[in-house]
Amino acid sequence: METKEYFRKSLFVEKAGLNSSSIESIERLEKKLEKSFLRIALNYGYLSRRKWKESLVSEGISLFQFEFTSLSPIPKASVVQEKLHTFLDALIFPLVQREDYLEVVLSDPSDSININQIEALLGQRVDRYHVAEDLDVLKALHTTYGLDYLDKAVFNIYDQDRESCAIETFTKSQLIVIGAVLIAGLGFFFFFPVNTAIVINLILNGLLFFSITFKFLLTLYGSRMETTKKISKSELESIRDEELPFYTILLPVFKESEVIHKLVWNLKNLDYPLEKLDIKLLIESDDSMTYNAVKEMNFPCIFEPVVVPYAQPKTKPKACNYGLYFSKGKYLTIYDAEDIPDNNQLKLVHSLFNKISDDYVVIQCALNYFNKKENLLTRLFTLEYSYWFDYMLPGLDNLDVPIPLGGTSNHFRFDKLMELGGWDGFNVTEDADLGLRAYAKSYKVTVLDSTTLEEANNDFFNWIRQRSRWIKGYMQTYLVHMRHPVKLFQSIGLKGFFGFQFFIGGTFFTFLVYPILLLFLLFILFLHSGLLDTLVFWSDQPVSKPILDAISVFFPDWLIVVAIFNFAIGNLMMIYVNMIAVFRRRSYTLILYALINPLYWLMHSISAYKGLIQLITKPFYWEKTNHGLTKSTKSSAG
Repeated sequence: METKEYFRKSLFVEKAGLNSSSIESIERLEKKLEKSFLRIALNYGYLSRRKWKESLVSEGISLFQFEFTSLSPIPKASVVQEKLHTFLDALIFPLVQREDYLEVVLSDPSDSININQIEALLGQRVDRYHVAEDLDVLKALHTTYGLDYLDKAVFNIYDQDRESCAIETFTKSQLIVIGAVLIAGLGFFFFFPVNTAIVINLILNGLLFFSITFKFLLTLYGSRMETTKKISKSELESIRDEELPFYTILLPVFKESEVIHKLVWNLKNLDYPLEKLDIKLLIESDDSMTYNAVKEMNFPCIFEPVVVPYAQPKTKPKACNYGLYFSKGKYLTIYDAEDIPDNNQLKLVHSLFNKISDDYVVIQCALNYFNKKENLLTRLFTLEYSYWFDYMLPGLDNLDVPIPLGGTSNHFRFDKLMELGGWDGFNVTEDADLGLRAYAKSYKVTVLDSTTLEEANNDFFNWIRQRSRWIKGYMQTYLVHMRHPVKLFQSIGLKGFFGFQFFIGGTFFTFLVYPILLLFLLFILFLHSGLLDTLVFWSDQPVSKPILDAISVFFPDWLIVVAIFNFAIGNLMMIYVNMIAVFRRRSYTLILYALINPLYWLMHSISAYKGLIQLITKPFYWEKTNHGLTKSTKSSAG
C-alpha cells in the first residue's frame, strides 16, 4: 500500500482541491470526533461526494461495484457486529476472510490509521483491498451487520410492552365489545325502531357538538395564554458554544430526491456549532432514488447517511428507531426533508431544557407553512396549523393534559426517549402515540414559541393521502390506549382521560360522523322545501308528503331543530377558531378563507373514511406524501 501522506496529498489536495486550512480543520475534527478523515470531509461540509468520486477516478482507481444481494457475514461477524460503529466510522467493509486471507472494501486508500485498527480487530493483515464510494460501504455494513438494530427498531415497543404496540389493530376484547354494541343496537332497533333511531341520532349529534365545543374552548383558552417568549433574547445571547451539548437531528427520507438540495441549505442555516451536530439522513436501502441523489450531490453536505435495512413495516418510526442506535446527541429532534426551522431553534430548546425540570422529556415547537398563499388548499391548511400549534397545543400545555406531538420539530431528551422505547414502528402517527405514552409514565411535554416552516400540500389528492394516514394513525392510537380504559384513567387522571377522549377520539369521530348527519339533515330539509314535488313533474300527487310522514316518525321536528342548531353552532365555532388563528402570526389576508371551513371538513371526512378502510385492510401501510411540489419559497411566503 502507498503511504498515507502520498495519497492524502494526491487525492484530497491535488485532485479534490482541499486547501491547507480545510485539511487542518478536518484533522482537528478527526481527532475530536474519532471518525475517519474522509467521513469528516464528506459529512461536515468540506467535500462533495461527486468530487470525491471524480478524484478517485482521475487517480486511476477503479471503483468496486457491490453485489448487495450476495453479501454475507465473514467468519468473525460477531466482532464486526460488536464494533459496527468502528467499521462505519472507518468506512471499511470486510468482504472476504479466511484463516490466511483478508479482503476488504474501503473508501479512502490513504487512511492507514483506520486500516490498521480494523486489522487489529479482525486479527490479521489486509491482503487485498478494493475502493468504493462511501455510501456503498455504508449500505453494505448496515444491511449485513445492522439486523439486530433493525429488529429492535421494529419490535422494541412490542417486546417491552405488547399492550402498547399497534401491531394488533383490534384486540379480541375490543372486537367482542364492538360486536356486542352492534348486536345490541340491531336488537333495540328491531324491537324499538323509533326510539332507537332517535336515541342514536341524539347521541351522535351530542358527541359531535361536545367534541367541537371542546376544541373551541381549548382554542379560546390557548388564546389567553401569555405570548411572551419562554427564552429571552439575553438568555439566548448568553449561551456559549463550548457549553452546548451534542445534538442529533434525524432526517427520515423516502423518495425525496427533489428536496435533498433544499435540505442541505436549510441545515447550513442552523445556528449551532457544526462539530456538535450529529445529523443522520435515514435512507431506506431499497430507495434507489434518494440513494443515487445523495451519491451524485455536487456540493458538500453536513449530514451522515444511515442506510436502513429493508424490513416491514416500511414506516417513518421504524427508520427513526433504527437511527436512534447510531445517535450521539444529548438531545434529539426530527425534521422532514423540506423543513425550515428557526435558525436558533436548537439553542432555544437547549436553554429551555436547562430551565425546566427533568420531568419534561419533550419540547414541541410550532409548525407552519412557507407556501401558505399558493392556492386555496394551502391557505386552509395554514389556518388549521395556526390554530392547532399556536392555540390548541398551548391550551393543552397549560391544562397539563396529554399533548399529541406533531410529526417533526419535537425535541427529546435522548436518554428519556430510549427509556420510553422510541416510537412504535407499527403506528402511522407515531409521535401522537409517543406523547401519550410519555404522559402515562408521568413525564411531561411542553411547547416552545419557535417555528419550523414546512411545505403545505398544494394538491388535493396528495393532501388526501397525507390526511388519511394521519387520521388512521389517530384511530390506531385510540384503539391501543383504550385496550384497558380503567388502567388508562388511572395512569393519566380525569383531565388526561377526558382530553384524550375528545382530542384523539373526538378528532376522527367528528370527521366520520359529520357527513352522515349532514346528509340526513340536507335530505330532510330538501323534502320540507317541496323541491322534490317540483322536480317530479310527472306526478299529480305530492311525492314528498308520504316520504315526510314516514321519516317524521323517526325524525320528529324537535330533533330536526336540534340537528340544525348543532350544525349551525358547530360550524360557526370552527369558523371562528380559524378566524382567530390568523392573529398570532398576523396573516390577516387569510381570515375570510375561514368561511370555507365546512367544505374543508368534508375533505377531512373523505380522508377519514379512506383511513378507516386502510385501518382494516392495511393498518401499517405508510402512504407516501409527495414533497417538493410547491414553487414557493420562504421568502415568498408573505
